[in-house]
Amino acid sequence: MARAFVGLGSNLGDQQGLIAAALELLGSEEGIEVVAVSTLRETDPVGYEDQPRFLNGAAELDSELPPRELLGRLLEIERRLGRVRGQGPRFGPRTIDLDLLLVDGVILDEPGLTLPHPRLQERRFVLEPLAELDPALEIPGRGPVQALLAGL
Repeated sequence: MARAFVGLGSNLGDQQGLIAAALELLGSEEGIEVVAVSTLRETDPVGYEDQPRFLNGAAELDSELPPRELLGRLLEIERRLGRVRGQGPRFGPRTIDLDLLLVDGVILDEPGLTLPHPRLQERRFVLEPLAELDPALEIPGRGPVQALLAGL
């Protein structure tokens, strides 16, 4: 089993309900166990700002799946919950957003999958939930989550 962290976000529809549905679907996947979920928090949009505020958090998983397969499951859950990628502006409004943030100590840079997530250290709405789930978490190649959070 590998420990993985997934960013959770929504800014369309029943945000809390969509995140809860995503977590339920994630937990029902074979080879994946949802271990913990951070507090959900309202956040301002980043990048494309002309859109509703987001509800964001993170989940800690135990996963038997390799990172690429885990990402595939996340994308399928997004699709099942109404997300259509490639429509509208980049970083625009979405029903659900499930970002694979970290998988144990894995550092990976492949087409379509970079671990740790390439913008993780720039985003308070990602670092705060990670620090809540594991205050001693080390981000491979970037340092302690607490230090990254303090640097924002």
